[in-house]
Amino acid sequence: MERNRKERGGVLDSVAELFDLPADVVAGLPRLEMVGSRQLYLEHHTGLLSYSDTRIDANTSAGVLRITGARLTLLAMTPEELRVGGVIDTVSWVEVRR
Repeated sequence: MERNRKERGGVLDSVAELFDLPADVVAGLPRLEMVGSRQLYLEHHTGLLSYSDTRIDANTSAGVLRITGARLTLLAMTPEELRVGGVIDTVSWVEVRR
């Protein structure tokens, strides 16, 4: 049974298991962490699409993450990580029309 699961899991699952890493880390999927409704930490973003004090759209490999609220500010931003402060009302995945 275990062997069948591994065969269907693919290369990323095998690498994650080999190095004892979570599969989402190996795949480069975004990771979110919130501290109450005052701060949001996002790993593995690929840039900002829009930024204002009421809405921030961050691009990720899994889609666009929209953060809405009041007095939103970028507390820190690196090529891989993003920290947003303010009063966070909603966090949602949105479809961007092109």
